[in-house]
Amino acid sequence: MDEVLILSRIQFAVTVFYHFLFVPLTLGLVILVAIMETKYARTLDLTYKRMADYWGKLFAINFVLGVITGITMEFQFGTNWSEYSKYMGDIFGSPLAMEALVAFFLESTFMGIWLFGKDKFSPKLRAFSIWMVALGTNISALWIITANGFMQNPVGYVLKNGRVELNSFWELVTNPYAWYMFVHTVVSAYIVGAFFMMAISAYHLLRKNETSFYKKSFKYGLAMALFSATLTPFIGHQSGVFAAKMQPAKGAAMEAVWETQKDMPFHLIQIPDQENERNAFEAISIPKLGSFFYTNSFDGEVTGLNDIPKNERPNVELVFYAFRVMVALGVFFLAVSWYGLYLYRKNKLENSPRYLKLVLYSVLLPYLAINAGWMVAEAGRQPWVVYGLMKTSEGVSPIAMSQVVFSLASLVIFYTILLIADVYLIIKYAKKGPESEIKYGLEGGVKHVS
Repeated sequence: MDEVLILSRIQFAVTVFYHFLFVPLTLGLVILVAIMETKYARTLDLTYKRMADYWGKLFAINFVLGVITGITMEFQFGTNWSEYSKYMGDIFGSPLAMEALVAFFLESTFMGIWLFGKDKFSPKLRAFSIWMVALGTNISALWIITANGFMQNPVGYVLKNGRVELNSFWELVTNPYAWYMFVHTVVSAYIVGAFFMMAISAYHLLRKNETSFYKKSFKYGLAMALFSATLTPFIGHQSGVFAAKMQPAKGAAMEAVWETQKDMPFHLIQIPDQENERNAFEAISIPKLGSFFYTNSFDGEVTGLNDIPKNERPNVELVFYAFRVMVALGVFFLAVSWYGLYLYRKNKLENSPRYLKLVLYSVLLPYLAINAGWMVAEAGRQPWVVYGLMKTSEGVSPIAMSQVVFSLASLVIFYTILLIADVYLIIKYAKKGPESEIKYGLEGGVKHVS
């Protein structure tokens, strides 16, 4: 059973990892495309139509392949985690059903109108449609995180007949843990979308391709990067404070805090030693700052791992380093965004090849940061699948190891093929550039060439 548990956890982690390579870009890029469609509907400036069509094509490729990876993920609750589904189905099923019935229906319907209504519908209807897609994708994220939020902080339930049953739908949907996670995740996804647009624009600016088009595209990506990268540290801090309060073991693991203490310093350089339950190295300590990061008070008390039973602690080193990677990259995005603003305002952007190369080579870093954040959230909750109610080892299905091995190998092959297809298509159309010829019917019945 231990081997089945480990393989089932690996399988679900692989599935989520692949799926989450598509989701952040969908959430971040759709907002930018919607803004461009809106600008065109208001001004009828063909530059915005070209921008919406070009970036919309890249968004559509990512969206379609992301939907495919998301569908298979939910089947694992019945195949690999049947005991969890029996115990939690009454709670977990409600938000997932709402996600499918409301969010997915909304985004898929208007995605069809926006995608296949090109040159057939008015600019205002096209803009409205893509905004509905954006709303649907964000609602989808909200319902999924609502389900995950219960796993992090169970609320609105009763224990009845050996299982968890929903007692208050209102408490479930207003779970503060879920809302902290949702805001933090969505704003982080905006960084992914922003740097994606900036990186592709930087690629073309370095080659002096359609300079005006890509400089304007860079401006929109930069504006979103400034907004999200500046906001994320404040959101992340409040989210971390609440997480440490509700899950002391996760909080202690994020900074490798072994002894309960007040006035805790913050160590800029630190190496945890999980085997000996201490830190092997600490340097450049800032007095009381650690307590502030955990409690919003410089005198606050932080619970140490040595006051938590060993069998209720997460993998400290995994959580610690994932958290440090996320925070370090957050600072990097902040610096790159504000320096980009400086270059843009000084009209030096297209003549700054080092900066443009930095942005181009940084295109994958937001993916690393957002997945590191989810590693903190999920690995930090262990050994609980539902915090305080059900251990992960209790939720696995009683199936043969050979079945898990087969399904895991099949998923890795299938998802890798999809990922290769996604990357190939995005690179192909990103390099191709925007269409030079624009046709539109209800917009005026005239062919415009730019």
